[in-house]
Order: sequence, then C-alpha cells, then structure tokens
Amino acid sequence: MAREPRADPWEAAALAALARQFLSYVGVSLAALAVHYALLAALVETGRADPVRAALAGYLAGAVVSYGLNRRLTYASARPHAEATWRFGIVAAIGFGLTWLIMAGLTRGLGLPYLAAQVLATGVVVFWNFLGHRVWTFAVRPAPGLSEEVSGAR
Repeated sequence: MAREPRADPWEAAALAALARQFLSYVGVSLAALAVHYALLAALVETGRADPVRAALAGYLAGAVVSYGLNRRLTYASARPHAEATWRFGIVAAIGFGLTWLIMAGLTRGLGLPYLAAQVLATGVVVFWNFLGHRVWTFAVRPAPGLSEEVSGAR
C-alpha cells in the first residue's frame, strides 16, 4: 500500500507568510486609497483644483503613504531609501500604465462601465505592484560574497 506524500511544513509556512504579507499589502493599499480619494474630494469640493489636478495630487499623496507603510509594515525592508524610492517609482509608473491600458481597453474598446473596468484594472495592478515591490523594490539584497543559497536571496 503506497503512502500519500506529506506536505512539506516549510512550504506551508512560506505560503502562510506570503499570505500575511499580501494581506498587509492590501491594508496599506486601502489606507493609500483613502488618502488619495480624501485629497481628491477635498480639492475638488473646495474649488482649489480641477478634478484632473486633484486626482494627480491624490495619487501622489497615496503613493507617499503606500511607500512609507509598505517599506515599514509589509516588506520590512532595509534597502536604503536612495535605492528603494526610484525602484518604487518605476513599479508604480508601470502600474499606472497598466491601469491606463486596461481602462482604455475595457471602457473604450469593449464598452464596459467605468466602475466595472476599474475593479478589473485594480485587481490586475494590485498583484503587479505587490510582486514588483516584493521581488525588486524592497527585496532583500544578498550580502557580497555569499551564495544565493546561504544569503536566502532568490
């Protein structure tokens, strides 16, 4: 009688850690989104900025919140700010471009309502940003002279 292979406890622990990290990322993203929309609404409703400028200001404010909280809470990164900030900007810019492409394709190309298109775009971009920041922006850097196996880098 053949025995079923048992699950590797290291794999289960790694998957649980990844899930916790992703949930932290979602929480940080919600905080950044709240800042973005609060600033957008405040600037438009008080007449201090038109909706486009207000949206850009909100996006930038949300990005600052996202960077700070993700660096500290989600990824617990020790990567120097001088290195992490430009990496963060590149990942965010790609996410911005993905949002534009998905929204344009779904609303203009397929005629989907903008809220439904935004939900789909957000779903894609959330995963892109999480993975981009995990493997590149805030990734652990291997120590010089250590192999990948020893340093834990992949």
